[in-house]
Amino acid sequence: MSEREFMEYDVVIVGAGPGGLAAAIRLKQLATEQNRELSVCVLEKGSEPGAHILSGAIMDPRALTELIPDWKEKGAPLNQPVTRDQILFLSEKSATATPQFFIPDSLHNQGNYIVSLGNVVRWLAQQAEALGVEIFPGFAAAEVLYDDNGVVRGVATGDMGLDKHGNPTDQFQRGMELLAKYTIFAEGSRGQLGRQLIERFKLDEGRDPQSYGIGIKELWQVPAEKAQPGLVVHTAGWPLASDTYGGSFLYHMEDGKVAVGFVLGLDYKNPWLSPFEEFQRFKTHPAIRQHLEGGKRVGYGARAITAGGLLSLPKTVFPGGALIGCEAGFLNASRIKGSHAALKTGMLAADAAFAAIAEGRAHDELSAYPAAFEQSWLHEELSASKNFKQWFKKGLWIATFMNGIEQWLLPRLGIKTPPWTIRRRTPDHASLEPASKHEKIVYPKPDGVLTFDRLSSVFLSSTHHDEDQPSHLTLKNAEIPVSVNLAQYAGPEARYCPAAVYEFVGESGSERLQINFANCVHCKTCDIKDPTQNIVWVAPQGGGGPNYAGM
Repeated sequence: MSEREFMEYDVVIVGAGPGGLAAAIRLKQLATEQNRELSVCVLEKGSEPGAHILSGAIMDPRALTELIPDWKEKGAPLNQPVTRDQILFLSEKSATATPQFFIPDSLHNQGNYIVSLGNVVRWLAQQAEALGVEIFPGFAAAEVLYDDNGVVRGVATGDMGLDKHGNPTDQFQRGMELLAKYTIFAEGSRGQLGRQLIERFKLDEGRDPQSYGIGIKELWQVPAEKAQPGLVVHTAGWPLASDTYGGSFLYHMEDGKVAVGFVLGLDYKNPWLSPFEEFQRFKTHPAIRQHLEGGKRVGYGARAITAGGLLSLPKTVFPGGALIGCEAGFLNASRIKGSHAALKTGMLAADAAFAAIAEGRAHDELSAYPAAFEQSWLHEELSASKNFKQWFKKGLWIATFMNGIEQWLLPRLGIKTPPWTIRRRTPDHASLEPASKHEKIVYPKPDGVLTFDRLSSVFLSSTHHDEDQPSHLTLKNAEIPVSVNLAQYAGPEARYCPAAVYEFVGESGSERLQINFANCVHCKTCDIKDPTQNIVWVAPQGGGGPNYAGM
């Protein structure tokens, strides 16, 4: 096979999400301020920046204001300020609202904005390109490149034009090497290369296992009389059992749009549980359906969320590079927000990389980045919520009570960080129990009006993959899905996937796992929740996946 061509940059950034673009913008801003030449490249696996971005989303503009103080004048799409917060605890038929006085500061959204994060990212990409950043959409970074001493020296994009057996077609194009003094990884939750780097450099040594959730979201267009622009609703409780971590969001955006979504912790025990079906069931609650009835669903998507917080945060630097944003796990689960953290960490990593390059350094550890994080407002924010998700291992009501103490009472006593620490030791995939321990859950059939099936949902995500290419959902051992997952856990991959990618076909005793990879919305849930860690998600050939609009 031919040698790969290569290009050299000062900094290469993997991922054109909020963190990666913030890093790129900050680098170019510093170069302009100091009248230095600095070459910056951003690789994006989606067909355009924003195509693969999925979030609720409520955005705290603090970090954006630090990065681009005149963002309003420059037309940033933060158009709908939050006007009212509502927190509901649901039983099957009723809803109990938390009095405004008792809503924790972390869930007060005054001064924040309901946004399409995909649109924010598209705008950030325009700002980056105006500063001279080179953005390459449709090119997935598929390999980390190391020098002879094991130092990261860049990344390589994947080969294009391979058929489903991995053979070159007449469209074959060799991947490109992008070499850099420093490489910043901003792939989002459970990034393919980030996962490899964490393992290779033992970045998670001494940390709690990372914790994840799956977030499933729909976008609705509702009649004018139903629209309540700026209303924010969060719920806990039904339809989940009290020992299962999860909750919902419902945000009234501008122009009669409503974003509704469900987040479920991937440490759940019952293999019969289906996050997608729980979300559909949730929408039938009287307190939720009243917002949606008479409307039309216009968008769908799903994405894993890195939610372990400060105690699960890996070391973020290694020789030649850094991890930022959700790649590392900076999301604040107690605030249900991560975009401000991605922006802030992108800026901090950029500051460290620029200073190092200005000193003539390259390929070493950017130790100034984690040091700056520890002195930042983001570290203070994450410290206050360090125990948030851990409390849910003790059930919804104990978690609600203890998080109330930590998030509401302690700040009023002048205590910024809980004086106690709750640890967790079990990774999410190891929490799944055999199917024989649980009663099978029978979910109602979708009505096609308020509730839907997976395939019609995937259609709304505009997901596309060339079917004549190697599957990007790989198995370490092709026998395990039937011999272990089906035999012991009743084939949970057919339920935890929100896109109908996995199905067991064939007669009893001769089943096999069929992988419909063309449906994949790149949520990474399979890579995280597979009980044997046999499924490994890798980037497909460039540009494949969802093409989210307004999500």
